Amino acid sequence: MPGTNDRLPDQSRPDRRGAFILLFFALMAIGAGNTMLLAAVLPQLTREMQMPDWMAGAVFSLSALLWSLTSPFWGKRSNLWGRRKVAAIGLAGYAASMFFIWLTGRLALSGIMTNIIAVFICLALARSLFGLIGSAANPAAQAYVADRTSKAERQSEIAFLSSGFSVGSVIGPAFAAALVAWVGILSPALVTALLAGTMAALVWWRLPETRAPVADAVKIDAEIGAKGLWHSDRVLPFLVYAVAMSLVTGVLTQVFVFAVMDKLGVSGREAAQYTGPAFTVGAVAVLLAQLVIIPRLHLRNKTLMWVGCVPLLMGTLMIVFANDFASLILSQFLIGLGQGLARPGFSSGASLAVSPQLQGNVAGLVISANGMGYIVTPFFGLFFYEYVSRELPFYLCAGMLIAMFLYARFGMKDGLGEIRDDD
Repeated sequence: MPGTNDRLPDQSRPDRRGAFILLFFALMAIGAGNTMLLAAVLPQLTREMQMPDWMAGAVFSLSALLWSLTSPFWGKRSNLWGRRKVAAIGLAGYAASMFFIWLTGRLALSGIMTNIIAVFICLALARSLFGLIGSAANPAAQAYVADRTSKAERQSEIAFLSSGFSVGSVIGPAFAAALVAWVGILSPALVTALLAGTMAALVWWRLPETRAPVADAVKIDAEIGAKGLWHSDRVLPFLVYAVAMSLVTGVLTQVFVFAVMDKLGVSGREAAQYTGPAFTVGAVAVLLAQLVIIPRLHLRNKTLMWVGCVPLLMGTLMIVFANDFASLILSQFLIGLGQGLARPGFSSGASLAVSPQLQGNVAGLVISANGMGYIVTPFFGLFFYEYVSRELPFYLCAGMLIAMFLYARFGMKDGLGEIRDDD
């Protein structure tokens, strides 16, 4: 019958490697575009337009709100429509978002659209397409991997998939710096739109999914535990940690760009020559954690979560006292290393905490939690940075990281989201 899968849920699929690589490159396109937008496009555009710094953060905030609201929906849809279709829809939505950001920027810089409120609204609406539709790509991709891996493989394969986003983050800032220098600050947005559109077509036509990966996916809403999954004691601890992590990384990422500009006295195109390489170093550290450290050490998911807080805390405090580019680069390396360790920990932990039939549901919840912190980061980050104190956002992040360390180390139950001896 359609949707039947003759493999046991905990068996890995032999046809998966090519599919995983394709999804790796799809997330790489998203990662590259996001870091290019953050490191070399929006902050520089808003300053050239003489817009308040918080407006750049607010553009991301609205998108994050929609991302958090719609990711669970797309996770559930992937159970019914298939992972391939939902992932392709997400990539197409992301391509449209970046195209309209480019178009708005062109109209603003050419003098056709001069009202900063109108520019802000158009940028926010364009970015919202990513939160509304682009949010479909990540949960579908993560659920696709979970469907086709055994429990023993889950952590390393999810880390591999996540590293696709990180590879994009490595390529993105350096590529954006070159594009901005040669073509202009809006060129990364147009290039990303074309790249994401191409990946959407490839996923739609080339990702193998001739049958539903879960046999009873059409009955998923009847699955015991599907409703109210987010507040179950199996999943909620990972979501709490994920929301806190998104708040910390959101503040650090958004404020870092402006901290570099202010500490080094640069702006516009010149700023991209500093922020791009800094984010590249951070992304390299993420790759080091996800592709080298995690596969070799085989740490528990809980351990990855609390260990990841340590370099994050060190990098956060280093930004406060940094007065030269070398120190800022090192801070990004530590922040990237911490993220690279922690994110696969809570993603894999949440996946292992539920049954195979609920992988789409839990993937949507995790991706939603990953975006929740960005909803309020303009207030805790850029607003405090601009109007209260330039050090306060980093001290707030440091305090939260200490709380996250204690929560993951002592507050979470041992064995939660781990492979049991009888698995």
